[in-house]
Amino acid sequence: MTADHGRTQTGGAGAGGAATGVARSADGTEIAYELSGSGPAVILVASALADRSDTEKLAVLLADHFTVINYDRRGRGASGDADAYAVDREIEDIAALVDHVGGSASLFGSSSGAVLALRAAAAGVKVDRLALYEPPFVIAEGDAGPPLDLAEQVGALLEQGRDADAVKYFMTKVQGMPGIAVFFMKLMPKIWKNLVGLARTLPYDIAVMGDTQRGRPLDAGEWDGVDVPTRVLTGGKSPAAFQRAAGALAGILPKADHRTLPGLNHGAVVMAPKKVAPEVIQFLKG
Repeated sequence: MTADHGRTQTGGAGAGGAATGVARSADGTEIAYELSGSGPAVILVASALADRSDTEKLAVLLADHFTVINYDRRGRGASGDADAYAVDREIEDIAALVDHVGGSASLFGSSSGAVLALRAAAAGVKVDRLALYEPPFVIAEGDAGPPLDLAEQVGALLEQGRDADAVKYFMTKVQGMPGIAVFFMKLMPKIWKNLVGLARTLPYDIAVMGDTQRGRPLDAGEWDGVDVPTRVLTGGKSPAAFQRAAGALAGILPKADHRTLPGLNHGAVVMAPKKVAPEVIQFLKG
């Protein structure tokens, strides 16, 4: 898996004075990132309906210890996209960033971004360590998972140009957000506009999750290639399904463990980065 080294735009600056740059993926798509700090490299992989702005605060905290690459996944923010999507292209994006920073890096991913990070490691991208926050696997029959026709429902709404409705559907049917909470989000125009602007990438995260949210045990063979030290983090206030999924994943990976962070929930990476960062720093330092 090869990619051009891309370029760093040292004239630009992102959050906290981070240098902005672009790496070119294997299919030619330009992947935009912010680079900050120094030391071993760590790449931050965003979740659904998120771009690199969601991990800006975490990036600042990690930059005291690492070279941090906070990037926009394809189709988001300043990154480009291709006419057709495949999960393999997003894995190649991560490979391009790893290549760009010297040939190896650790990955931190949250929610579906954690699963994308796992898939990159399983595909053979040169990953040093994996820190994963609440990969949203649904492994028990009684645990609430997304509708079985999620991809079809979201796809139909996007095809009709109903991007805002697609976001609402995902938030209520997948993230379990009450309708009233979505209503109040719509009253924050800047935030809601950004979310609707990311609606077209919802099928990407649905594809990343594959069939891992159907209430069945994880397929150990699917993750055979993940043989690096891995820490799976969950929040103590998150539903028990996240704890079960994290424990199951740690159980099938050869070098993994699971830690629960008291008082946190699924949104902790954005809402409480100061409580997530110390655990990530400690683990990535080895």
